[in-house]
Amino acid sequence: MAFLQAHILDALILAPLAAVVALLLIGEGNRVAIRVLSVATAALTLLISIWLFFVYDQGSGGFQFVVRHEWVPSLGIAHQVGADGITVAMVMLTAIVYTAGTLVSWFVDSRTKDFYILLHALVAGVFGVFVSLDLFFFYFYYELAVVPMYLLIGFWGSTNREYATMKLTLYLTAGAVVALVGLLMVYFSGLSAEPTFDLLVLREAAAQGGLSSSAQQFLFPILLLGFATIAPMWPLHTWSPGGHAAAPAAASMMHAGVLMKLGSYAIIRVAMPLLPEGAVVWLPLVAVLCCFNIIYGGYVAMTQRDMKFVVGYSSSSHMGYVLLGLASLTVMGLDGAVFLMFAHGVMTALAFALIGFFYDQTHTRELDDLGGLMQQIPFVGTLFMMTAMASLGLPGFANFASELLVLVGSWERYPIPTILAIFGLVIGATYLLRMVKEAFLGPRIERWDGLRDASTFLERAPFLLLLGTLLIFGFYPAPIVRLIETGVAPLIDTLLAAESALGH
Repeated sequence: MAFLQAHILDALILAPLAAVVALLLIGEGNRVAIRVLSVATAALTLLISIWLFFVYDQGSGGFQFVVRHEWVPSLGIAHQVGADGITVAMVMLTAIVYTAGTLVSWFVDSRTKDFYILLHALVAGVFGVFVSLDLFFFYFYYELAVVPMYLLIGFWGSTNREYATMKLTLYLTAGAVVALVGLLMVYFSGLSAEPTFDLLVLREAAAQGGLSSSAQQFLFPILLLGFATIAPMWPLHTWSPGGHAAAPAAASMMHAGVLMKLGSYAIIRVAMPLLPEGAVVWLPLVAVLCCFNIIYGGYVAMTQRDMKFVVGYSSSSHMGYVLLGLASLTVMGLDGAVFLMFAHGVMTALAFALIGFFYDQTHTRELDDLGGLMQQIPFVGTLFMMTAMASLGLPGFANFASELLVLVGSWERYPIPTILAIFGLVIGATYLLRMVKEAFLGPRIERWDGLRDASTFLERAPFLLLLGTLLIFGFYPAPIVRLIETGVAPLIDTLLAAESALGH
């Protein structure tokens, strides 16, 4: 038992990888076994993430469950994993969306085995990014998480999937190359006594003086540009909505719910603690650019008629709030940013799961073709209305609590961007309420009288898991906020010390 607890983070990565190996040994015709194995694997990671949430020692804080396996000692490379409060929150987000995604995919009947293999590989990469404390493996898992998405959209997608997959691949590959250049420059920069990819050693060296201010100000925008591509930060966001629209339901859920969080997480985990003075200088630019995310993304969402594009551009808009909290240099603002990453991930996963449910029957997501669906599919319609309420920030949902933390935490330092962000909430309410009205309310359309509602436990389970998470942490956000703060507070102390050293 002690061995298992010590290697619990390794188990998070190995579980989906083991599922990949097991699926390779199962025949394509045995779809029940494929589906049961996939759901069981996802449920196991969910149980592990819940266990981490309760056993993480918030009093001690810092990185816990650290395990190191030497890989290439001469280059300072080791497979090292660990978790702080931010990591635990992101691991739990991934496990929740992963479990819901495998359940939603239960009815995939085209190349079912291949679909689940790619989904498990993607999740293994995401878990690896969140728990890695070695920059080499951090980047390795970062790439592993992106590659399966290309294939999931390319083979099982819809709505101009070829264009969407190529654009997604080109953007994310370009961003990854820039990030790799930045990571190698940090590796060879002399930040530590000897070149190493050990993130804990690099963080300690940065806290004790680190690189010169000019070197940090040169390196930080390189890492920012590389990681901000997947965040996505304006104007590098255009790959994302098309990918959302073209992807099958589970891939959209993982894409919007988890993959889009890797960029912001990488900035928090790598760029800000290793280059704090560079962060202090460049984060005000992030606070300006995020306003374009919020306002421009919201405005474009208002013009869309495809429901997936509405949610896709809405996601880009909401990532602006994450970036604003990230730039705030306050504990409250950064707490809110990480909490919003969690809440938005769950909310968008639910939105895409619900859209995917009725799209499989209607084969259209165009608002011009829909209307009155609440009368044919009342369960799905009710949940979609609640999802829209969560997205627009209605109290009682986790999104409200997280956005409030961001806005309050950012006000003192960035009053004008904060005002624009508040105006963005009005824009969001406009397109979300309009989408609900046009798709689900209004007169009954006889064309959709044959639609089947989600009526079985298997059909309802993923939706209720996601919605329940939003409500639990919406009505009682304190536990997850306290957890996140154990990772946020030391980082803010480092940034404020850097700001003081610069004389700002």
